[in-house]
Amino acid sequence: MCGIAGCWQRSSPGSAGELEELIHRMTAALVHRGPDDGGVFTQPDLGLALGHRRLSILDLSPLGHQPMTSKSGRFTLVYNGEVYNHEVLRGELESSGSVFRGRSDTETLVEAVDAWGLTATLERCIGMFALGLWDHRERTLTLARDRVGIKPVYFGWSQGTFLFASELKSLRTHPAFSASINRDAVALLMQHNYVPAPHSIYTGIRKLPAGGLVTLRAETPPGGETIEQWWNLRDVIRTAKQNPFIGNRDAAVEAVGALLRDSVRLRMLSDVPLGAFLSGGIDSTTVVAAMQAESTQPVSTFTVGFRETAYDEAPAARQIANHLGTSHTEFYVSPEEALATIPQLPTIFDEPFADSSQIPTLLVCQAARQHVTVCLSGDGGDELFGGYSRYGLMERVYRQNIAWLPAPLRHPLAGILRSTLGQLGGTLARKASTYSRFLDAVDRRTMYARFNTHWKDPLDIVPEARLPETVISATNNWPADGTFLEEMMGIDTASYLPDDILTKVDRTSMRLGLEVRVPLLDHRLLELAWSLPLDYRVNGGVTKWPLRVLASRSVPAELLDRPKQGFGLPIDTWLRGPLRDWAENLLSEERLSREGLFRPQPIREKWQEHLSGRSDWHYYLWD
Repeated sequence: MCGIAGCWQRSSPGSAGELEELIHRMTAALVHRGPDDGGVFTQPDLGLALGHRRLSILDLSPLGHQPMTSKSGRFTLVYNGEVYNHEVLRGELESSGSVFRGRSDTETLVEAVDAWGLTATLERCIGMFALGLWDHRERTLTLARDRVGIKPVYFGWSQGTFLFASELKSLRTHPAFSASINRDAVALLMQHNYVPAPHSIYTGIRKLPAGGLVTLRAETPPGGETIEQWWNLRDVIRTAKQNPFIGNRDAAVEAVGALLRDSVRLRMLSDVPLGAFLSGGIDSTTVVAAMQAESTQPVSTFTVGFRETAYDEAPAARQIANHLGTSHTEFYVSPEEALATIPQLPTIFDEPFADSSQIPTLLVCQAARQHVTVCLSGDGGDELFGGYSRYGLMERVYRQNIAWLPAPLRHPLAGILRSTLGQLGGTLARKASTYSRFLDAVDRRTMYARFNTHWKDPLDIVPEARLPETVISATNNWPADGTFLEEMMGIDTASYLPDDILTKVDRTSMRLGLEVRVPLLDHRLLELAWSLPLDYRVNGGVTKWPLRVLASRSVPAELLDRPKQGFGLPIDTWLRGPLRDWAENLLSEERLSREGLFRPQPIREKWQEHLSGRSDWHYYLWD
């Protein structure tokens, strides 16, 4: 796992020495992602530079050094990630006459590109990655990202220079970079609690979407590059549903189990110490059980506990670890220790990111990094197997309160609710406002898109902004058709998963030089899940059915059948207590007015309502 960066200064190439200095500066900002080694490649006549920071996981020798050039000399690669099936790919290449110097997956990848081409190679890869590839013959620079967006890459133009990197902090070191805040992205942040791809907080800088690929040629004008999809979730879901799984529910569980075990086995390949996060939930329990079955030694597992009982998953994780026989470590964190991480968050995330579970995620990564360099996690199970409680809630709301109303009556009724109940104020007015927004939705997808937001009207608080289209707002092009549940699972896989969950895990773990692998997001498992009948995934209202059955073979059912807690902290009470002065300073009317990003009045109103205890606005205020 690593950090990558690059620049293409076409208007003013600079000397070899100047280019090297610039790219070294860019990679120095990524040392936390790759503390073990670093390297650069420059082509001064073109003003091109590629840089890399390495966290050594496979082949710890210098033979894994990047940037790496193929034996033919045609391709130079910088790459962040892991290709878990690289030994199989290497075997295919060796059977065709390729000879390798080392054992790294980087060498396998660059030689595969040389032999088969980039897209054909990516389609064969099982893994997570973001890469930059320079084709010396065609003089093209290509960026690509893995299928579901586990690894990040930002790119864009600034003052005639093309820049890319794993994190925004690297781009900021380049003298051509202009840190102009994108007000539209601020509005999106207020709406979603993250900035959804392809947008970023900076004007002119984009995130490469999951499964995306962009190629830049010498004649490509600034902003003229086109993002293509080498892998498309919508196409994959459609193909899976057109080729449904043949077999009963028990056979489906066995198929999921076999593929999960293979996915876990591949992700346990490492030349450094390896462990797993264990929260006590279904997903992480299933992953750790599969790991323990593959291991002759107790697997190292890690949990962070909190003194606030409502947020403490450590006791459940401890019981599960005992049943699985893992070597379990739990770290209890005081409120003071959790609060102390907050000043680090802007440096870790670079652009505003307001999922408050970023704090416990950082803490569990800190705990694990003291013992291992690689951790497996259970992320992805909710999206693939219908695990979020909001899915059932939204289905009930739509069925019971909206679907039966004739469409022409919904909008007038929404207006009546707002004008009459809204005058009463308080909780009733807020509920009426929420329900009226649902009624105003033209269809169930729009209803879910509106429900799954924080600030409902972000343009009311972000002046001079507009709301650009995202994969969420483009409801006519969601990745999954079919039942409402399938539609919700599909859109969460396309946006919430890469832009929130995987972003949170990547930034917090890589800040500490910890690689996190996600076996439930193996693309083969994703394809299998979408080929299953829906009632094989959610059986009689019981979510994540295959994973529950698999986990119950190793852990008593009573330990698995407990309410989902999530991975949060009591931000609501902290804002009224230990964080009150800090928040008051940031949300003061004088400061909001001076900085000019937000209209103070609606924010001050919610802040006062929250402090009084009349309302809980902590999600809005944390944004």
